[in-house]
Amino acid sequence: MLITTKAIVLSKLKYKDNDLIVKCYTQELGVVSFLLRGVLKSKKGSSKIAYFQLLSQLQLEFTYKSNRSLQAIKETKLNYLYSTLHSDVVKSSIVMFLSEVLANVLQEEEQNQTLYSYIENTFLWLDSESEYANFHLLFLLKLTKYLGFYPDASHKSWTFFNLYEGKFENKSSSKFSISGENLTLLKNLLGTTFDALPSIKINAKQRQSFLSMILLYFELHLGSFKPPKSLQVFNQVFS
Repeated sequence: MLITTKAIVLSKLKYKDNDLIVKCYTQELGVVSFLLRGVLKSKKGSSKIAYFQLLSQLQLEFTYKSNRSLQAIKETKLNYLYSTLHSDVVKSSIVMFLSEVLANVLQEEEQNQTLYSYIENTFLWLDSESEYANFHLLFLLKLTKYLGFYPDASHKSWTFFNLYEGKFENKSSSKFSISGENLTLLKNLLGTTFDALPSIKINAKQRQSFLSMILLYFELHLGSFKPPKSLQVFNQVFS
């Protein structure tokens, strides 16, 4: 079956001496992995590799074979050329970190148009903005909506949030109940948009604390989730 689809690069891995395995999130088929043969040995291949930077937005054409775990690409085009995402040091750190999270949580080989649009549009937003310090926090929080465990805000005024239950409480009921600065920031982020992010002012320590909390939230609701290996480097960039 010949497929033409938009795709976002989630990860890439060297295979043997000259090949590359690339995992993409596609608009038409969900997660699809591709084997790029010989791209690491030729000068012509180096131009192909440039397409497959993390979170690059591509247009792919390939013949999909359901009995294969690795597909072969016939044609690749850039669907959008980022102006800052891969050249700005801080933004490229965000790209490295969030691509690792997405590669971890996106496993399904099925179409999800709304999730694809969310990922596509939020990184287009990041590419064009100059104030984005809390982007990754809001991105991860809003991502839970598409993964099925967005916080229940029915009692948002209450004084605790239970990470395990995913809801607000009027008293602490478990070791996973949070309060204080993390709770305040959670409430602020639940009621905001990406365009309004610059109005939320927090320091590096608060940012790291909330990030640790949201990653724990992912672990509690996704059994296979593992904290990103890039987390330590990422936190250093934002310290």
